[in-house]
Amino acid sequence: MAPVEPCGQYDFDLLVIGGGSGGLACAKEATSFGKQVVVLDFVIPSEKGTTWGIGGTCVNVGCIPKKLMHQASLLGESIQEARSYGWNIPDPISFNWESLVEAVQNHIKSVNWVTRVQLRDKKIEYVNGHGVFEDAHTVIAKMKNGKERRITAKDIVIAVGGRPRYPDFPGCKEYCITSDDLFSMPTSPGNTLVIGAGYIGLECAGFLKGLGYEATVMVRSMLLRGFDRGMVDLVQAEMEHKGVNFLFGKIPVKVSKQPNGKLLVEWKGGNEIGQGEFDTVLVATGRKALSEELNPTAAGLQIHPESFKFVTNAEQTNIPNIYAVGDVLHERPELTPVAIQAGKLLAGRLYNGIQEQMDYDNVATTVFSPLEYGCVGLTEEEAIKRYTENKIEVYHAYYKPTEFFIPQKNVKNCYLKVITLLEAPQKVLGMHFIGPQAGEVIQGYAAAIKAGLTYQHLKDTVGIHPTVSEEFTRVAITKRSGDDPTPQSCCS
Repeated sequence: MAPVEPCGQYDFDLLVIGGGSGGLACAKEATSFGKQVVVLDFVIPSEKGTTWGIGGTCVNVGCIPKKLMHQASLLGESIQEARSYGWNIPDPISFNWESLVEAVQNHIKSVNWVTRVQLRDKKIEYVNGHGVFEDAHTVIAKMKNGKERRITAKDIVIAVGGRPRYPDFPGCKEYCITSDDLFSMPTSPGNTLVIGAGYIGLECAGFLKGLGYEATVMVRSMLLRGFDRGMVDLVQAEMEHKGVNFLFGKIPVKVSKQPNGKLLVEWKGGNEIGQGEFDTVLVATGRKALSEELNPTAAGLQIHPESFKFVTNAEQTNIPNIYAVGDVLHERPELTPVAIQAGKLLAGRLYNGIQEQMDYDNVATTVFSPLEYGCVGLTEEEAIKRYTENKIEVYHAYYKPTEFFIPQKNVKNCYLKVITLLEAPQKVLGMHFIGPQAGEVIQGYAAAIKAGLTYQHLKDTVGIHPTVSEEFTRVAITKRSGDDPTPQSCCS
């Protein structure tokens, strides 16, 4: 680590507003170049009063607890399947929500503690205060006890992320929860209605059903907007096969609490009205960037009038010394690794003379639905729009995971596609995979796409057998051919 240099007329070289993944990555990288850094982080309680420690959404109420509960769901399914493999499993098996929540929260608290230790070891000052701008170089940190601290810095990075958005209907804020609250609920959610069909809503509905609770998803228009439509149809089919219910074309109009303690949800769709009773109503209708809470006009900052996010050029806002990374950026992927990478590169450009820019194209992601969906690159719809249907080729295949055979698991929705340019050497534009461990499968292919992967490369690669990832090296049937993409056996 480079020696710390004096900051001149300012208190710090860099002030980071937001102690999530992107902000922390930028702060730690900056200190490695000898800069004095302060991080402001403050969690405004949710409508249900939920708060958490440093680390941002991912660690506390996002990726990490979601993946752990998804894993808990998969383990329950695996226990049932174990009987087919010769294991003597007591019947019935049971699940305890409180034990899961305790284990998940203990892990999160350990990560919070490690994060605080890292900041101390790197001599990054941590201020548990809500930051608001006074001017382009000055931020007021408002503490929980009512006190304020005025901090100046040469450069400022905004990395405050976002919070769940509440729809506007009676009873929503009073009785509904969001993903901010789900992972620390002290009692089991029971029969749950999920309002919203983005990846957060589907993931939560999926693991709740896997844990033994009834789960219903209310869908206004479509599932997983922005994802490949053919793949989404299979995600939906698998979730329905698992027992998740869907209410299509419906919007909530009111939630009220009944004498029996249950929540009565009223909805409408077209000319129809309906209602149902649930134990928990989870709102997952998108997220709102926390840009306005910063008093951005005091610093002269401009935000997009519709997304309320910052429009940047290489993460630089309209104010030259103020930057932004992560979910507060307009039309950028709202993904933790994106924020981390952008934060590190920004610090390198500011303080170490590097020129490398963040590449927001071909960023891989995975929806942790019951049967996972991983993808990287263009969807089929995007490829057609960009290149026209006559200039692309779509290779596709259904496949049968070996481990599915003995317990006779459903294989109808295990499917993949590779979208390429038609002209040789057929550059790969997008890869999509539905099946077990989809994130692990797609991650390696994402690196290959960054390196210029072609269909010929896939053909020339010998797969590892028997794995699900090898199916990408065997795919040979095109949609254009009209041939049946269903294999006859696991080794066909």
